[in-house]
Amino acid sequence: MTDSPAGPARPAAPVTTAPPVGGALPPTPGAVPAAVAGWGDLDPCQRSVLVSWLAFTATFAAVRGVTYSIRAGRGPFRNLSVGGEHLHHYMWGIGLLAGVGGVAIRGEERARRHPVVAVCYGSGLALVVDEFALLLDLRDVYWARQGRVSVDLGIGAIAAVGCYFAGRPFGRSWMNRRRARHEPGPAGELVTPAGPSATVAP
Repeated sequence: MTDSPAGPARPAAPVTTAPPVGGALPPTPGAVPAAVAGWGDLDPCQRSVLVSWLAFTATFAAVRGVTYSIRAGRGPFRNLSVGGEHLHHYMWGIGLLAGVGGVAIRGEERARRHPVVAVCYGSGLALVVDEFALLLDLRDVYWARQGRVSVDLGIGAIAAVGCYFAGRPFGRSWMNRRRARHEPGPAGELVTPAGPSATVAP
């Protein structure tokens, strides 16, 4: 550091950035997805399954609510018909599944992993499952006793996949503890549930 004719040079003052209004700091990139139920711990395939399950659950519940409101004559929803023929919502589900199949066959890997594809698959599958009894009997039994098959199938699928994601953290924790018990200790001893029992050769 040299002195200028006007006097000794002063060190530059540190640059500080004022926090935003309200004192909240901007989010760290990638922090939001990682905070959602261990999103960062899932591989791309598991993320697609989770998104599809959420879309399936939301669509199945929404469709059941809409059909009940139509039957009760409440709300703005009405049956959609063309030429006097009622258009069942499983048709839209088949269309969505066909689109997903086209992406799976002809699309790039990046397109297949896109969350929109997972949403379309889950929603399309829910629309088909909701009228599974109709497709099984080839007649409109949506509100008949046989239509309960669709409800049971939909709720069963939601529960099965939900149990998988709910139990996954516990299974991963159990596997980590089991792996840690069988890893060599600091002195080369093999750590087992009964304690150090063997010495691992260097």
